[in-house]
Amino acid sequence: KHVVSGSEDKDVRLWSLDSGECLRTLTGHTGWLTTVYVSADSKYVISGARDDTVRVWALNSGECVHTLTGHTEWVTRVCVSADGKNIVSESRDESVRVWSLESGECVRVGDASDLAAAIGASGVPGLAVAKEKNTIRALLDGRTVRFYGTQMVLSLKGCDGTGALLTG
Repeated sequence: KHVVSGSEDKDVRLWSLDSGECLRTLTGHTGWLTTVYVSADSKYVISGARDDTVRVWALNSGECVHTLTGHTEWVTRVCVSADGKNIVSESRDESVRVWSLESGECVRVGDASDLAAAIGASGVPGLAVAKEKNTIRALLDGRTVRFYGTQMVLSLKGCDGTGALLTG
């Protein structure tokens, strides 16, 4: 079992739930990570940051397979459609974008008021990631990750940033 985190250090990290050790660091964003999401099939990690981009990472290799550009302010939320074909991103620029997971191309753009239509079009059950069944909310306090909303509390070793959300 694994969990993925993003933080102010601009890196996405894959952690072992068994040992609490960092297994892999995914580097490429140039701004703080604001959101991370693991696809339902666990093949991809989607990350959004204050560099106004969304990145798609192959979980097994750690390779960045797509860098999605188009937002003009930082990305606040990302998720993958229920059918696994699309990514939805929301930004402080008040836009919502739907992207093809396979090609990385933007297939739809709307504003925040168009969010419901974007979610319906892509089959995403909700952008409020806390509603997803595989989500764990956490607070990073210095170098310790504390999990909330589950029955266990786990500290991950080696964390050197702060953040707000883990998924996996």
